[in-house]
Amino acid sequence: MTAAPTPKPLRPANKRGAARLAAVQALYQMDVGGTSLVETVAEYENFRLGQEVDGETYREADAAWFRDIVSGVVRGQTFVDPLIHSSLTADWPLSRLDTTLRAILRAGTYELTSRKDVPVAVIVAEYVDIAKAFYAEDEPRLVNAVLDRVARRSRGEGRGRELEDK
Repeated sequence: MTAAPTPKPLRPANKRGAARLAAVQALYQMDVGGTSLVETVAEYENFRLGQEVDGETYREADAAWFRDIVSGVVRGQTFVDPLIHSSLTADWPLSRLDTTLRAILRAGTYELTSRKDVPVAVIVAEYVDIAKAFYAEDEPRLVNAVLDRVARRSRGEGRGRELEDK
């Protein structure tokens, strides 16, 4: 089994934020390790969310939110991936992005298109923060730009401001 990437420490997350991070890690694991949706979700819910794994403690997360994101990405991948692809520049197709970045964009795109009850700014900011946990500068900016384009296409609204350095 392939271990999900471990992020650098960042500001504390709420239960939904922790669910988003765990969803990105689970999507990464499914992509790299080829594990099934049912197997991966069960592993995270039983052994990771709020648990200690290899000396690291996973934050307590909203398990229903986690399940919704992971299963929603899997169910909607034929819609999600083309939307991300069309929001990238021609010289950077989705297949060229690394697995972690793809997982972040897939989860964020799923939420933007399917969770209309959550404001665009919240979704974009949460996934930019997740990108910052794994990457330095370029990737968080890419996540911001792509998710903003996805929001404009799917909801007719964007975040309306440039990514601030925090």
